[in-house]
Amino acid sequence: LANPIRDKAKETCEYFAEQDVQIKVISGDNPMTVSEVAAQAGIAGAEHYVDASTLKTDEQVARAMEKYTVFGRVTPNQKRQFVHALQKAGNTVAMTGDGVNDAPALKKADIGVAMGITGTEVSKDAASMILEDDNFATIVKAVLNGRNVYENIKNAIQFLLSGNMAALL
Repeated sequence: LANPIRDKAKETCEYFAEQDVQIKVISGDNPMTVSEVAAQAGIAGAEHYVDASTLKTDEQVARAMEKYTVFGRVTPNQKRQFVHALQKAGNTVAMTGDGVNDAPALKKADIGVAMGITGTEVSKDAASMILEDDNFATIVKAVLNGRNVYENIKNAIQFLLSGNMAALL
């Protein structure tokens, strides 16, 4: 049996690692299996995993989110709880998912990213962005485009402010 990683997943994970983006792998599957798949995807810290069924309190969840990279046996409610714990710690959280069980966390995340081809309608409705090609590399393109738009807006504001300041003086 095998659980192959998606096309370009390894390159995408490497890109985000270069950008100092911390990746957490959250799954309902066996934590050891999820850890192996995460390692194949080149995710740093993939060997640090936990069985989420052992996490009972908000404090345990918060500590686990700091300590571990891979979470297995995660319930849909825990996925939402994990997103909340990361946000409470001051992180901006993006969540990817394709199933009904991912919808609460997709909705709670700062940006929820659903899969367009394999994703359920519920996950697409909960998400703020849909990958129409189910390709993680598309996320990299979206980040680069977003940064470009941000720079253009920043430059336009600086230009307008400097022009207005000159007119006031």
